Amino acid sequence: MSGGVDSSVAAGLLLEQGHEVVGAYMKNWTNEEGLPGDCPWEQDIRDAREVCDYLGIEFRILSLMDEYRDRVVEYLLKGYRDGITPNPDVMCNREMKFGIFRDFALAQDFEFVATGHYARIERNGDGSADIFRGAKGKDQTYFLALLEQWQIREAMFPIGHLPKPQVRAEAERLGVPVAQKKDSQGICFIGDIKMSDFLGHYIDDSPGPIVTLDGHEVGQHRGLHLYTLGQRKGLGVPSNTFGKAYVAVEKRPETNELVVAFDEPDTPKLYATRCRVGSISVVNGALADAESLSAQPRYRSEAVAVEAEYLDGDAAILTFAKPMRALTPGQICGFYDGEKLLGGGVFQEIFYE
Repeated sequence: MSGGVDSSVAAGLLLEQGHEVVGAYMKNWTNEEGLPGDCPWEQDIRDAREVCDYLGIEFRILSLMDEYRDRVVEYLLKGYRDGITPNPDVMCNREMKFGIFRDFALAQDFEFVATGHYARIERNGDGSADIFRGAKGKDQTYFLALLEQWQIREAMFPIGHLPKPQVRAEAERLGVPVAQKKDSQGICFIGDIKMSDFLGHYIDDSPGPIVTLDGHEVGQHRGLHLYTLGQRKGLGVPSNTFGKAYVAVEKRPETNELVVAFDEPDTPKLYATRCRVGSISVVNGALADAESLSAQPRYRSEAVAVEAEYLDGDAAILTFAKPMRALTPGQICGFYDGEKLLGGGVFQEIFYE
């Protein structure tokens, strides 16, 4: 339980279904290093405890700060230092919620771990389980793309069949104290802090030139780790051309150059149809068994039909049915068969024609 509306409603619904429920807060971060931004862990704990008291269930706090730093924060920092764009939310689910936390819960003789994710889980006759997209308008299966079968067999998503407005309505019906609390923003379990501020605390600035595709210098950047491919806002470079904006299309670590171009459909290195995805994991079965394989390159994007050329090990070359904007190494690619989440992988290389 995070102290938010979604997990609070999930707990309330489970109680109404007759389950024995214990609320647990994962204490992963306390901002002892004085980072800028809001890290509301103390308020979140108070809210989660108040909800549990209202529901009449036990409340526990599990301190996992060392594990979170080792498995999520270091992954995040290493990725940006290496010039790629990692996804801490996906890694938090794989390593923490359905990794360390799941193992702890099962060791304490709990049967299931429930969260407030907007996803649906269906159990099969052979004891396996599948994950399906959440209700229309709210779907968080993308953030579960790197989970494997052993991690979801004991998972429950009590609100996955509900759209967000109905979850708010359920919170009011249940009377939970956080019914009007705003949704949290920012980095997973760290709070409302800009990624650039977080990275700036750990990675020194390394200024360099911002150049166009033809090599013309148009400005200076503070460090390649502070930018991601496809970024438009925050580049600090006016285009001087009415109606056109620059977008980041390439990072060149060897020369410390950030390459920008106009954000247009025919801009080189902005749209691509082919890429290599590695570190592929599957939820259940195999990608090759999909009746209609599609890939979702980021959370707020559609899943697009793809053809996959499977390589040795856990990698594949994907060919999208249409050009995709700003495919980014280090980001997560979610695989689907219709509404079913098949698994996920990590973008490793983008091929431009």
